[in-house]
Amino acid sequence: MQDKIEKLRALKLLFVEDEEDLIEIISDTLDKLDTNYLTAKNGEEALKIIEENPDLSMVITDINMPVMNGLEMIEELKKKDINLPIIVMSAHTEIEYINKAKELGVNDYLLKPFDFIKFINLIVSLDRSK
Repeated sequence: MQDKIEKLRALKLLFVEDEEDLIEIISDTLDKLDTNYLTAKNGEEALKIIEENPDLSMVITDINMPVMNGLEMIEELKKKDINLPIIVMSAHTEIEYINKAKELGVNDYLLKPFDFIKFINLIVSLDRSK
């Protein structure tokens, strides 16, 4: 597991989530692992952060958020030809959300709540900087 944590530390992640409690849990855990990450509360804020941080390694996003949802944000990234690995994390189990995410080319779709160890393994496995 230590080698995966080292790989995780080499990445710069963006978490897009409007639920303060979940962001706090993720932030606390990533801080303990000394991980480089940014957060955004909606898709619009995330797009700005992505444009200002060309060194981002990956985007992990919720779907249901105010202002601009995660799927709309992914559509905007595709229009701008920004091709980052994307993980959707959502409580939505409806097939239309899963299908739309796949159609947009997301790398994985995690259902909340998720196992944090599996989550770290997934992030490391999607790293394109290897």
